[in-house]
Amino acid sequence: MQTSYWKLQKNSENKEAMEQAAALIKAGEVVSFPTETVYGLGADGLNQTAVAKIFAAKGRPNDNPLILHIAQKEAITPLTTGLNANAQKLIEHFWPGPLTLIVNKSSIVPDAVSAGLETVAVRFPSNKFAQDFIRACGCPIAAPSANISGRPSPTNAQDVLEDMQGKIAGMLDGGSCGIGLESTVVDTTEPVPTILRPGGITYEMLTEVMGAVEIDPALQGDKNFKPKAPGMKYRHYAPKAPVYLFEGEACQKLPEVIAKALAAGKTVGVLCGRALERELAELAEEQQLQLACWGDSREQLAADLFYLLRDFDRTQPDVILAEGVDESGIGLAIMNRLRKAAGYQLITLQNGSLHLKNSATLPEFMIQ
Repeated sequence: MQTSYWKLQKNSENKEAMEQAAALIKAGEVVSFPTETVYGLGADGLNQTAVAKIFAAKGRPNDNPLILHIAQKEAITPLTTGLNANAQKLIEHFWPGPLTLIVNKSSIVPDAVSAGLETVAVRFPSNKFAQDFIRACGCPIAAPSANISGRPSPTNAQDVLEDMQGKIAGMLDGGSCGIGLESTVVDTTEPVPTILRPGGITYEMLTEVMGAVEIDPALQGDKNFKPKAPGMKYRHYAPKAPVYLFEGEACQKLPEVIAKALAAGKTVGVLCGRALERELAELAEEQQLQLACWGDSREQLAADLFYLLRDFDRTQPDVILAEGVDESGIGLAIMNRLRKAAGYQLITLQNGSLHLKNSATLPEFMIQ
């Protein structure tokens, strides 16, 4: 399949590109498009045959539900059997934006979108390109991230094409995504709104508006459940090399661990903040050490995270060691993505020694 490509221009209607891309959607094809979070892989969300092409292109398990994207608040009404007060309040405060709501679905939503659940995920993105595209299509757009299932999500057109060239009918290039992490997903069908996936709308922002907000315990890695939202059950965001995430005080041991791994002949990728980068700079000049620094803020890390993880696939280290961050604000979403990228290989410090959660055996280069 040839993938048509359109470069979108800012401060322009991009009318011809939008009409041509929308024509593909109306013909039951799949088109990638930009949002403020990551690039989406879109199809007509009310066309079960078209939705199946999304799963085929990604290699995505069919029990992993999709998000329906709309271009005005009122468009959620026919997709649900009704909105409760919690859902209405969240819509009022955070739409358009990087917030997905889980609501009870109506009969027009295909089972392929909801993975057989009685609920559906709906989002109104703030990205103007996304809004214009959805309006041109004239239907809700079902869209997960535009990557091969399990890989880091794409935040630029080049990464979309790396995974999807020849697998999808079209690609709208709107430049780099601003937020860089997928939307926050909140279940509004329970008495207390529950975060199923953290994102750019933070726990603190939600509690300021809603008061009580819960965080789903499945975010800790329990896989013995049926996912109500995208990205809950399966390993995601993973580069090819194994990733170990250092949490809390264990981060203090990273220089020592890196030195031991290098001494063992391994090429090492390190995802870290500015302070650790400065500490390791001299070592990186002399050894097989690949530093990926996120700059001076967690917001910058959120924007760059998936690109940095993908970049390790280009340099191909033997192992990737990641420095954890504080989980306040956007840090909760960052750590959620890093834990999944690591397959929950989490390094903590217990009684002065490193410990690998969920396993009794540390890699040899971490044994002290």
